[in-house]
Amino acid sequence: MSKRLFETFLKKGIKHGKLGVVYADGSCAVHGEPADGFPEIVVRMADDRVPRDIIMDPRIGAAEAFMDGRLIIEEGDVMGLITLLRANSKWEKGGNISRPKLSRKLVNKAAFAFEQVNSAIRSKDNVAHHYDIGNDLYALMLDDEHWQYSCAYWPNDDMTLGEAQTAKLAHIAAKLALEPGQKVLDIGCGWGGMTIFLAKHHDVHVTGITLSEEQATLARERVEDASVGEKVSIELVDYRDFAKAGRKFDRIVSVGMFEHVGKAQFETFFQACANLLTDQGVMLLHTIGRMGTPGMTDAFTRKYIFPGGYIPSLSETMMASEKYRLMATDIEILRIHYAKTIRQWYANCMAHRDAIIDMYDERFFKMWTFYLAGAATVFEYGGMCNFQIQYTRDRHALPLTRDYIGETEKTLLGG
Repeated sequence: MSKRLFETFLKKGIKHGKLGVVYADGSCAVHGEPADGFPEIVVRMADDRVPRDIIMDPRIGAAEAFMDGRLIIEEGDVMGLITLLRANSKWEKGGNISRPKLSRKLVNKAAFAFEQVNSAIRSKDNVAHHYDIGNDLYALMLDDEHWQYSCAYWPNDDMTLGEAQTAKLAHIAAKLALEPGQKVLDIGCGWGGMTIFLAKHHDVHVTGITLSEEQATLARERVEDASVGEKVSIELVDYRDFAKAGRKFDRIVSVGMFEHVGKAQFETFFQACANLLTDQGVMLLHTIGRMGTPGMTDAFTRKYIFPGGYIPSLSETMMASEKYRLMATDIEILRIHYAKTIRQWYANCMAHRDAIIDMYDERFFKMWTFYLAGAATVFEYGGMCNFQIQYTRDRHALPLTRDYIGETEKTLLGG
């Protein structure tokens, strides 16, 4: 029964490209037809339970079967396999659009109820789950220049990963409209890449905060190596506790952190940011977002990658921020940039396969590359993108037009 259902699933789902399947009983099937730009993949199933597990929950079922060596990719790789599946089910399907089904609304409502409250204690544990697994892994995967574990910015296709991350930092810095002597807060500062960039290129003092002990330790080292120690401080603290201290900042930047806040804490986050900003303050939020309506985090990501995380829609983000009189003064949607970034990370991991397996084990390597493949393709064919939202508390705090963004960006990049 599971095998028949699985075959029906593949027959409907694979039209372009080819997927060959070898079952545990020795039988074979091929789905799809060759097509330009679509991979051709062959997989083998080591036992009869694999089709059932995938039918029950396609994402986590396939992931765990792959991680456990029960779903074996004989031709191609996991990036090709997930690309084939996602490319045959693009989010932008075209055609006429009907109203959302009631079942979809109920699923979303249930998903919101399922998302647990992201308390301060749980937040620290959730961050540690992902970021405190060791800096050595990220050293092999990320760009050497800035250690940016977030979406790069690709004005040109022929840029290196490091150049694209530099372009991202300049793009965000320009939107902050920094002035000499200002105090800047970097919420979720990671390994200090944004903090260091701002301190090196502007006469400002930057405070970076993070919940990851591994990140904080290395960020402080990188700050000293960059000779900006007098202009930077790195603190291991939750943003909620930090806001209670009553400090004020002229600028706030947060890159790749909002995804970890949790839906139940959206309003808490924006209230904290509003109170941390001066009356003339400016904030730039960079986050993964959903192109469509609110949704839920899949089981694989919740279990293995970002427990407690939640990807917001633009409507959810704006609804939460507008309650605290944070005016959205500029919104940019980055559509393909993260896919290009993650494919670079994936290539780096594949190039350092043996080293990563030595650090952890083969199961971890398969889990990590499955995560990267899924992440890259959801930005190429699924409903994910990146939001860059500029906020201010005063309508007169920024120039009347956005010309200053491009001008400042060009200066920062030496153009």
